[in-house]
Amino acid sequence: MTIPANVRTRPASTPVAESITRVSTRSDDVEIRFGLPEDRGDWLLCSDLLEDPQLFTRWRKTLGAWLVDEYGESSDRATAGYVMGWYLGVAGGLAGLLFHSARRVPSLKPTDLAFRIANDDRPHVAGIALLSDDFACLPDDPSGNHPAATVVADEQALAAVLRARYTAHAAAFVGAYAPTVRLGRRMLWAAATDALDKGAWLAGRMCGDEATGVADAAMLLPERLEPLTSASTLRMVDGEWTRKRESCCFTYVLPGAEACDTCPRICH
Repeated sequence: MTIPANVRTRPASTPVAESITRVSTRSDDVEIRFGLPEDRGDWLLCSDLLEDPQLFTRWRKTLGAWLVDEYGESSDRATAGYVMGWYLGVAGGLAGLLFHSARRVPSLKPTDLAFRIANDDRPHVAGIALLSDDFACLPDDPSGNHPAATVVADEQALAAVLRARYTAHAAAFVGAYAPTVRLGRRMLWAAATDALDKGAWLAGRMCGDEATGVADAAMLLPERLEPLTSASTLRMVDGEWTRKRESCCFTYVLPGAEACDTCPRICH
Protein backbone atom coordinates (compact mmCIF):
# COMPACT_ATOMS: atom_id res chain seq x y z
CA MET A 1 0.00 0.00 0.00
CA THR A 2 1.69 3.17 -1.22
CA ILE A 3 1.17 6.31 0.83
CA PRO A 4 -0.71 8.95 -1.19
CA ALA A 5 1.44 11.91 -2.24
CA ASN A 6 -0.36 14.29 0.11
CA VAL A 7 0.46 12.08 3.10
CA ARG A 8 4.13 11.49 2.36
CA THR A 9 5.37 14.36 4.47
CA ARG A 10 3.35 13.54 7.59
CA PRO A 11 4.75 11.64 10.56
CA ALA A 12 3.49 8.06 10.49
CA SER A 13 2.99 5.38 13.11
CA THR A 14 2.50 2.32 10.93
CA PRO A 15 4.61 -0.75 11.79
CA VAL A 16 7.19 -0.22 9.07
CA ALA A 17 7.46 3.48 9.93
CA GLU A 18 8.22 2.51 13.51
CA SER A 19 10.86 0.07 12.24
CA ILE A 20 12.46 2.89 10.27
CA THR A 21 12.50 5.10 13.35
CA ARG A 22 14.33 2.42 15.33
CA VAL A 23 17.04 1.85 12.73
CA SER A 24 17.48 5.57 12.05
CA THR A 25 18.99 5.98 15.51
CA ARG A 26 21.74 3.52 14.57
CA SER A 27 23.01 5.30 11.46
CA ASP A 28 25.49 8.16 11.84
CA ASP A 29 26.49 8.43 8.19
CA VAL A 30 23.17 8.35 6.32
CA GLU A 31 19.85 9.85 7.37
CA ILE A 32 17.15 7.16 7.30
CA ARG A 33 13.57 8.31 7.56
CA PHE A 34 9.95 7.47 6.81
CA GLY A 35 8.30 10.00 4.51
CA LEU A 36 9.72 13.20 3.11
CA PRO A 37 10.24 16.41 5.09
CA GLU A 38 7.73 19.24 4.73
CA ASP A 39 10.19 20.99 2.45
CA ARG A 40 11.11 18.26 -0.01
CA GLY A 41 14.13 20.32 -1.04
CA ASP A 42 16.70 18.21 -2.84
CA TRP A 43 15.09 14.83 -2.17
CA LEU A 44 14.69 12.73 -5.30
CA LEU A 45 12.32 9.85 -5.88
CA CYS A 46 14.14 6.86 -7.32
CA SER A 47 11.44 6.86 -10.00
CA ASP A 48 12.50 10.44 -10.92
CA LEU A 49 15.88 9.18 -12.07
CA LEU A 50 14.59 6.05 -13.77
CA GLU A 51 12.08 8.11 -15.75
CA ASP A 52 14.67 10.79 -16.61
CA PRO A 53 18.13 9.16 -16.83
CA GLN A 54 19.66 12.57 -17.56
CA LEU A 55 19.46 13.08 -13.79
CA PHE A 56 22.08 10.35 -13.50
CA THR A 57 24.24 12.28 -15.98
CA ARG A 58 23.94 15.47 -13.90
CA TRP A 59 24.84 13.54 -10.78
CA ARG A 60 27.91 12.16 -12.53
CA LYS A 61 28.97 15.65 -13.65
CA THR A 62 28.81 16.87 -10.05
CA LEU A 63 30.86 13.86 -8.99
CA GLY A 64 33.33 14.49 -11.81
CA ALA A 65 34.00 17.99 -10.50
CA TRP A 66 34.66 16.58 -7.04
CA LEU A 67 37.04 13.97 -8.46
CA VAL A 68 38.98 16.72 -10.25
CA ASP A 69 39.36 18.56 -6.94
CA GLU A 70 40.50 15.39 -5.19
CA TYR A 71 42.63 13.67 -7.85
CA GLY A 72 43.38 16.32 -10.46
CA GLU A 73 41.20 14.69 -13.09
CA SER A 74 37.99 12.72 -13.51
CA SER A 75 37.06 9.57 -15.40
CA ASP A 76 33.85 8.50 -17.09
CA ARG A 77 34.36 4.98 -15.74
CA ALA A 78 34.82 6.22 -12.19
CA THR A 79 31.76 8.49 -12.22
CA ALA A 80 29.69 5.67 -13.73
CA GLY A 81 30.97 3.20 -11.14
CA TYR A 82 30.47 5.43 -8.11
CA VAL A 83 26.93 6.49 -9.05
CA MET A 84 26.02 2.91 -9.92
CA GLY A 85 27.00 1.70 -6.45
CA TRP A 86 25.51 4.65 -4.59
CA TYR A 87 22.13 4.35 -6.28
CA LEU A 88 21.82 0.59 -5.80
CA GLY A 89 22.81 1.03 -2.16
CA VAL A 90 19.56 2.93 -1.52
CA ALA A 91 17.35 -0.13 -2.00
CA GLY A 92 19.98 -2.66 -0.92
CA GLY A 93 20.92 -0.83 2.26
CA LEU A 94 17.37 -0.09 3.42
CA ALA A 95 16.21 -3.63 2.68
CA GLY A 96 19.15 -5.10 4.57
CA LEU A 97 18.52 -2.90 7.60
CA LEU A 98 14.84 -3.77 7.98
CA PHE A 99 15.40 -7.44 7.26
CA HIS A 100 18.11 -7.62 9.91
CA SER A 101 16.54 -5.45 12.59
CA ALA A 102 12.86 -6.33 12.29
CA ARG A 103 12.53 -9.26 9.87
CA ARG A 104 10.41 -7.00 7.71
CA VAL A 105 10.73 -6.33 3.99
CA PRO A 106 9.51 -2.90 2.82
CA SER A 107 8.27 -1.95 -0.60
CA LEU A 108 11.26 -1.34 -2.82
CA LYS A 109 9.38 0.12 -5.76
CA PRO A 110 11.11 3.14 -7.30
CA THR A 111 8.05 5.26 -6.50
CA ASP A 112 8.32 4.27 -2.82
CA LEU A 113 11.97 5.19 -2.22
CA ALA A 114 13.64 8.59 -2.19
CA PHE A 115 17.12 9.84 -1.42
CA ARG A 116 19.13 13.03 -1.15
CA ILE A 117 22.66 13.69 -2.30
CA ALA A 118 25.21 15.42 -0.07
CA ASN A 119 25.95 18.93 -1.33
CA ASP A 120 28.82 19.96 0.92
CA ASP A 121 31.36 17.27 0.02
CA ARG A 122 31.49 14.41 -2.45
CA PRO A 123 27.98 13.89 -3.87
CA HIS A 124 27.22 10.55 -2.23
CA VAL A 125 23.83 9.44 -0.91
CA ALA A 126 23.32 11.22 2.42
CA GLY A 127 19.70 10.33 3.13
CA ILE A 128 17.20 7.57 2.32
CA ALA A 129 13.43 7.80 2.76
CA LEU A 130 10.79 5.07 2.59
CA LEU A 131 7.42 6.32 1.35
CA SER A 132 5.20 3.25 1.67
CA ASP A 133 3.82 1.42 4.68
CA ASP A 134 3.64 -1.90 2.82
CA PHE A 135 5.77 -4.68 4.33
CA ALA A 136 6.17 -8.44 4.33
CA CYS A 137 6.81 -10.21 7.61
CA LEU A 138 6.89 -13.53 9.47
CA PRO A 139 3.93 -15.26 11.14
CA ASP A 140 5.12 -14.23 14.61
CA ASP A 141 5.39 -10.52 13.74
CA PRO A 142 3.31 -8.60 16.32
CA SER A 143 1.85 -6.48 13.51
CA GLY A 144 1.15 -9.33 11.13
CA ASN A 145 -2.56 -8.50 11.19
CA HIS A 146 -1.98 -4.91 10.05
CA PRO A 147 -3.66 -4.04 6.71
CA ALA A 148 -0.29 -3.16 5.20
CA ALA A 149 1.31 -6.49 6.16
CA THR A 150 1.82 -9.54 3.99
CA VAL A 151 2.65 -12.59 6.08
CA VAL A 152 4.92 -15.26 4.58
CA ALA A 153 5.69 -18.74 5.85
CA ASP A 154 9.24 -18.48 7.15
CA GLU A 155 12.60 -16.69 6.89
CA GLN A 156 13.49 -18.34 3.60
CA ALA A 157 10.24 -17.11 2.09
CA LEU A 158 10.84 -13.63 3.50
CA ALA A 159 14.32 -13.60 1.98
CA ALA A 160 12.79 -14.59 -1.36
CA VAL A 161 10.34 -11.67 -1.15
CA LEU A 162 13.20 -9.26 -0.43
CA ARG A 163 15.27 -10.65 -3.28
CA ALA A 164 12.35 -10.40 -5.72
CA ARG A 165 11.47 -6.84 -4.74
CA TYR A 166 15.09 -5.75 -4.87
CA THR A 167 15.74 -7.47 -8.20
CA ALA A 168 12.70 -5.79 -9.76
CA HIS A 169 14.03 -2.38 -8.74
CA ALA A 170 17.53 -3.27 -9.94
CA ALA A 171 16.15 -4.38 -13.31
CA ALA A 172 14.49 -0.98 -13.75
CA PHE A 173 17.80 0.69 -12.87
CA VAL A 174 19.80 -1.43 -15.32
CA GLY A 175 17.32 -0.60 -18.07
CA ALA A 176 17.52 3.14 -17.40
CA TYR A 177 21.22 3.48 -16.59
CA ALA A 178 22.82 1.18 -19.17
CA PRO A 179 22.22 3.47 -22.17
CA THR A 180 23.91 6.39 -20.35
CA VAL A 181 27.21 4.67 -19.47
CA ARG A 182 29.88 2.50 -21.04
CA LEU A 183 29.33 -0.37 -18.67
CA GLY A 184 28.03 -3.77 -19.70
CA ARG A 185 24.87 -5.21 -18.23
CA ARG A 186 26.91 -7.89 -16.51
CA MET A 187 28.78 -5.18 -14.61
CA LEU A 188 25.51 -3.47 -13.67
CA TRP A 189 24.02 -6.70 -12.33
CA ALA A 190 27.29 -7.40 -10.51
CA ALA A 191 26.89 -4.04 -8.78
CA ALA A 192 23.32 -4.94 -7.87
CA THR A 193 24.60 -8.17 -6.33
CA ASP A 194 27.24 -6.25 -4.38
CA ALA A 195 24.71 -3.79 -2.99
CA LEU A 196 22.46 -6.57 -1.70
CA ASP A 197 25.32 -8.56 -0.18
CA LYS A 198 26.93 -5.49 1.37
CA GLY A 199 23.61 -4.11 2.59
CA ALA A 200 22.91 -7.17 4.71
CA TRP A 201 26.47 -7.27 6.02
CA LEU A 202 26.58 -3.61 6.99
CA ALA A 203 23.17 -3.88 8.65
CA GLY A 204 24.64 -6.46 11.00
CA ARG A 205 27.64 -4.26 11.73
CA MET A 206 25.46 -1.21 12.31
CA CYS A 207 23.25 -3.12 14.74
CA GLY A 208 26.20 -4.64 16.62
CA ASP A 209 25.93 -8.21 15.31
CA GLU A 210 28.15 -8.55 12.27
CA ALA A 211 28.00 -12.34 12.18
CA THR A 212 24.22 -12.28 11.92
CA GLY A 213 24.50 -9.77 9.09
CA VAL A 214 26.80 -12.20 7.32
CA ALA A 215 24.24 -14.97 7.88
CA ASP A 216 21.51 -12.73 6.46
CA ALA A 217 23.61 -12.12 3.35
CA ALA A 218 24.03 -15.87 2.90
CA MET A 219 20.25 -16.30 3.22
CA LEU A 220 19.57 -13.61 0.64
CA LEU A 221 22.28 -14.85 -1.74
CA PRO A 222 22.64 -18.60 -1.07
CA GLU A 223 23.81 -19.25 -4.62
CA ARG A 224 23.95 -17.52 -7.94
CA LEU A 225 20.35 -16.63 -8.70
CA GLU A 226 20.10 -14.90 -12.08
CA PRO A 227 20.09 -12.10 -13.00
CA LEU A 228 22.26 -11.58 -9.89
CA THR A 229 25.81 -12.69 -10.55
CA SER A 230 26.94 -14.66 -7.49
CA ALA A 231 26.19 -16.05 -4.08
CA SER A 232 27.31 -13.95 -1.12
CA THR A 233 31.08 -13.52 -1.24
CA LEU A 234 31.52 -12.78 2.47
CA ARG A 235 34.25 -14.78 4.15
CA MET A 236 36.53 -14.66 7.17
CA VAL A 237 40.14 -13.60 6.53
CA ASP A 238 42.64 -13.19 9.37
CA GLY A 239 39.86 -13.03 11.92
CA GLU A 240 37.82 -10.39 10.08
CA TRP A 241 34.91 -10.54 7.69
CA THR A 242 35.53 -9.29 4.18
CA ARG A 243 34.11 -9.86 0.74
CA LYS A 244 35.15 -9.88 -2.88
CA ARG A 245 33.27 -7.33 -4.93
CA GLU A 246 31.65 -8.49 -8.13
CA SER A 247 31.73 -4.98 -9.64
CA CYS A 248 34.27 -2.17 -9.82
CA CYS A 249 34.06 1.50 -8.83
CA PHE A 250 37.10 2.24 -11.06
CA THR A 251 38.80 4.37 -8.44
CA TYR A 252 42.09 2.79 -9.51
CA VAL A 253 42.05 4.67 -12.83
CA LEU A 254 42.43 8.02 -11.06
CA PRO A 255 45.92 9.53 -10.57
CA GLY A 256 47.52 8.39 -7.34
CA ALA A 257 44.57 6.20 -6.36
CA GLU A 258 44.91 2.54 -5.46
CA ALA A 259 42.51 -0.31 -6.03
CA CYS A 260 40.14 -1.10 -3.16
CA ASP A 261 41.00 -4.11 -0.98
CA THR A 262 37.86 -5.85 -2.22
CA CYS A 263 38.38 -4.96 -5.90
CA PRO A 264 37.66 -7.93 -8.19
CA ARG A 265 40.89 -7.11 -10.07
CA ILE A 266 43.10 -8.01 -7.08
CA CYS A 267 40.92 -9.89 -4.56
CA HIS A 268 40.74 -13.68 -4.92
